[in-house]
Amino acid sequence: MHSSSPFIASAFAEPPIVISMGDPAGIGPEIIVKACAARPELFRDAVVAGDRRIMERALDVCRRHGLPSQNIPRLVPENEAPRQGLAGQPILRVSQVGEPCSDLPAWGQVQSLAGHMAAQAIEHGARGVLQRRYRALVTAPIHKEALAQAGYPWPGHTEMLQALAAEHAGVSVSDMPVRMMLANPDLRTVLNSIHVSLRQAIEAVTASQVEETLRITHDFLARTVARQAHRPPNIAVAGLNPHAGEGGLFGTEEQEAIIPAVARAQALGMHVHGPYPPDTVFMQAHAAAHAPIPFCDVVIAMYHDQGLIPVKYLGVEQGVNVTLGLPLVRTSPDHGTAFDLAGTARADAQSLLAALDMARMLSASDFSPAHGAGS
Repeated sequence: MHSSSPFIASAFAEPPIVISMGDPAGIGPEIIVKACAARPELFRDAVVAGDRRIMERALDVCRRHGLPSQNIPRLVPENEAPRQGLAGQPILRVSQVGEPCSDLPAWGQVQSLAGHMAAQAIEHGARGVLQRRYRALVTAPIHKEALAQAGYPWPGHTEMLQALAAEHAGVSVSDMPVRMMLANPDLRTVLNSIHVSLRQAIEAVTASQVEETLRITHDFLARTVARQAHRPPNIAVAGLNPHAGEGGLFGTEEQEAIIPAVARAQALGMHVHGPYPPDTVFMQAHAAAHAPIPFCDVVIAMYHDQGLIPVKYLGVEQGVNVTLGLPLVRTSPDHGTAFDLAGTARADAQSLLAALDMARMLSASDFSPAHGAGS
C-alpha cells in the first residue's frame, strides 16, 4: 500500500520535516505553495509527500491568481541538492508517492481517488518519521468522506497515525492510546475522546479514560511547555454536565468518573484541578493565558466539540492540531479541506505555517518523542 523514496543524506544536514499534501481536491496543495512563498526559510529542510502533478497544478493556480512570479516556488525532487544562482527563488522539494497520477481529481469534490492519494501521502510521511528518514510530520487537511470512499477504515488522521505507529511498534492499537490537542497562542485543549458520536463520547467519560487522558497530556506538557517555563504542567479539567453536575443534580459523571480520575492524577504528583463548569473554564484559561502564573496550560475537554468550539472561535489562522501519545511528532492546521475555496488560491496559509513552526519546535531533540527511550 505504501511506497518510499530513497533518502539521500547529503541533501540535508539532518532529517527534514515531511508535509503530506492533503486531499488534492481541497486547499492543501495550495496552502503549501503559499506557505513556501511566504516563508521559504521554513522549507529549506522540508519535503512535501504527494504527487508532483498535483503540486504543479497548485503552483499554476497560485500563479494565475496573482502570486508574484518571483515568489512561486520551484519544484525539485526530494534528494536534489540546492543549485547555485537560485537563492532568491523558494524551493519546494517533493517526494513522489506512488506512480504519478494521470487523471487529476476535480477541485472541490469528494472522490475516492483523492482520498487514496491523500492516504498514500500520510502513510509515506508517517513511516518515514518512524524510520527516522524524517523528523516530524505536518499533515495538510484531508476529507474524511473521501478517505472512507477510498476504502480506508480510519475516520481521520489521528486514528490512521495511531494504527501505523502501533504496527511499527508491534503493539495493538489499544496499547498505543492517543489524544488530540488543539492549540493557539491563547488556549490549548486536549480531548478525552475524538471522532466518535456524542453518545459514545459520553460513554467514554470513565475514570480510567479520563486518567489516561491526564497522563498523556501531562507527559507531553512536561517535555514541552512546562520545561520551557521551568515548572510542572498545570492542567484544568472541564466537567461534562452543566455546572459540572452541580453536585449530582445535573448528572453523576463528575462524581463517578472525573473527580476520581483527578484525585488519582493528583496522588501521582500531577498538578490537576477541576472539574470546572464547561461554560466558563475555557474563558478562564483564555483570560489568564499570558499571566505570570496562568490559570492552566491546557483544558481537558470531555468531548470533541466542547473543546474545539472555543479554540476555533478564537480563530483558526493560528490554530494547530497536535497528536499526543504517538512515537512521532505530528501537527496539522486547525481547519479542513475548504472545498469551496479549492482552486482559487484564496485560502489562508497561516495555520499551516503555525503547524510547521510547532513541528520544528517539538522535533528538537529535547522535545521529540522519537528520541525517547520508548520509541
